[in-house]
Amino acid sequence: MACSLELNLSKVLPQCTFRQLKQIHALIVTTFLNQNIQIFSKFLRRSTEFGTMEYPNLIFSQLGPELSNDIMIQNAMIRGYDTNGPFEKCVSLYDEMPLRGLKPHNFTYPYVLNSCTKMGWYRKGKQVHCHIVKHGFESYLAVANALFNMYVKKLDSCDPAVVDQGTSNDARRVFDDMCVKPVEVWNRMISRYVSVCDVQSARKLFDVMPERDVVSWNSMVSGYAEVRDVGNARDLFERMPEKDVVSWTLMIGVYANAGDLITARKFFETMPCKNVVSWNSMISSYTQHVQYEEALDLFVQMQSKDVVPDAQTFVSVLSACSHLGALEFGKWTHYLIEDWSHFGTILGTALIDMYAKCGDINRAFTLFIKMGKRDVFCWNVMIRSVAIHGRTEDAMKVYSLMQKEGLKPNDFTFTAALFACSHGGLVEEGERIFYAMEREFGVVPKLEHFGCLIDLLSRNGQLEEALRIVKEMPYKPDIAIWGALLGGCRLRSHFKLAEEVMERATGLETNESGVYVLLSNTHASAGKWPEAQSARENMDEKKIWKKTGCSHVYASNVTLEPRSRSYLDYNGEEKI
Repeated sequence: MACSLELNLSKVLPQCTFRQLKQIHALIVTTFLNQNIQIFSKFLRRSTEFGTMEYPNLIFSQLGPELSNDIMIQNAMIRGYDTNGPFEKCVSLYDEMPLRGLKPHNFTYPYVLNSCTKMGWYRKGKQVHCHIVKHGFESYLAVANALFNMYVKKLDSCDPAVVDQGTSNDARRVFDDMCVKPVEVWNRMISRYVSVCDVQSARKLFDVMPERDVVSWNSMVSGYAEVRDVGNARDLFERMPEKDVVSWTLMIGVYANAGDLITARKFFETMPCKNVVSWNSMISSYTQHVQYEEALDLFVQMQSKDVVPDAQTFVSVLSACSHLGALEFGKWTHYLIEDWSHFGTILGTALIDMYAKCGDINRAFTLFIKMGKRDVFCWNVMIRSVAIHGRTEDAMKVYSLMQKEGLKPNDFTFTAALFACSHGGLVEEGERIFYAMEREFGVVPKLEHFGCLIDLLSRNGQLEEALRIVKEMPYKPDIAIWGALLGGCRLRSHFKLAEEVMERATGLETNESGVYVLLSNTHASAGKWPEAQSARENMDEKKIWKKTGCSHVYASNVTLEPRSRSYLDYNGEEKI
């Protein structure tokens, strides 16, 4: 009878509900099966599988030392805390095991290592690794997998530029010592090498793999894409026994990264099956290589194929609209976005940037106000956008409000704020912001920050102060700084200083026409025509030409077929 009951309980426990579990608990207690370690450990393990440790912890706390100090009971609780948390309890139970006279084994260590990994307790994990080696459990597959996962996660959490060789070697040593290596483990090791651009080590592993799957091939193609090795990437692609949509999309990136958009487009057109990632890869490639019209035309084609865009699609398209000044196309793109707030801050910022760069600063500001969550980058875009449109006071208000919101400005924030001060003539405010950068926010001024301050002072007649900063700053002045000084000289007809600045700027052997034009105009404004002519002749001798300004108005040459929510449906309606 007892054996039959135990057998039935063993069958019922894995599928029982939480309510049924409580009934089973009552049955175990009343039939004294709680003294049966096998049954009770299965019951306790099942109790941890409902997403919380409240009930299991209550059961465990009521156990006598005979049960609570059993290794199977301890392992059930350790497994439960690793699954549900708090993960600290998993590790603390492990630490208490020697005090209870218990020795961890191959069922204990994987859960403890997993909890250490989840919390980032890599030093503790390494201590556990030492115990594993000491007691001879490193060869067990589950233990080895948990160790490998821990060291790989540690590498993932580090900046690739500062990963120490020891950490990389730890992962590789565990990998080499594993008796059984599933293809997934090989793939993870290859991906680790690829992530730090060590394609040579990745290829050595790839070449000796006992078996490969499509992920193995794609990882290697991705590695060659990262280092822009088109030849090896193409060779592997041609040899792949099986190609999926990822394989084809990777090849688009390989050629796009190498600047060969024609071949990238051929791969895109040849793909047997495309998904939204494939379309995004081609559209973003056009945007990144300043082929904005092609990006928008391809987006129109994407719409005609009924492919649903995602946030990355819209960000790339809006970026192209921003650079082209294509406001109507940008509005249509906005019209296609069902709920832009659902996509997060990046897309919202892209919309703000598009409207601002296309001249509709009021719409940009309205979107900014309506955004629920705004990161530092979004605030930076807004500060610079209102400043470019001449609304200096608004830029300063946004800058001040950002700090009241508890966000810490970064170097781009200060560039935007100083730019606003420069174009609004706010000398005192600009100097206050510049000198507060390092003192109050710990941001060391870069060359562009000095350039903004020098431009601000030069525009407002404080040329001697600007020149003093140029001489004292820890950077070598570039042509933009000399140009700012020269512009100030022209405004104030300071010819002697202008000649000195021009002499210093000429020493840079720049091909920028702006400084020569500024010098010529400075002399011309004072009626010094021979000197003005000399500056122009100097340009001719150096074969430096001033480019004619132009305005770019986007016009799509794509014929659109009527379809739901197409460009033909768009009637220019306002949408926020």
